[in-house]
Amino acid sequence: MTLRWEAFLTHVQERGEYDTPQEADRAARVVLALLGAHLVGHERAELAARLPETYALILLNPLQADEPLSADRFVRATAAWIEGATKETAEWDIGAVLSVAADAAGEELMQRILLQLPPGYDLLFGRPQPL
Repeated sequence: MTLRWEAFLTHVQERGEYDTPQEADRAARVVLALLGAHLVGHERAELAARLPETYALILLNPLQADEPLSADRFVRATAAWIEGATKETAEWDIGAVLSVAADAAGEELMQRILLQLPPGYDLLFGRPQPL
């Protein structure tokens, strides 16, 4: 089931404790653009189908990545794209956005997404995997 834009943004705003929907939207756009560069094939398309159209298009038309970023480098890249962000605030932004995306994805799709990504992304999605 696809989340409506307002519902997605409200969840991100609540989880990120943002003062305004604009702050939540900015975080969602940056995080999903970076994530889209790391997902391919059916998993990226399936996740996009479960997101509001605005964010689905961002995920499907990502920034191009030369190589998969480790979870730590993903955090640093996010910080670089958000004005005034630090590593800590970027982790907060990523957690707010990706946990909502993970809820929309569901467990089965999340397992397949995490298989595509380098180790450590499970924590960014708020879905720690057993060792």
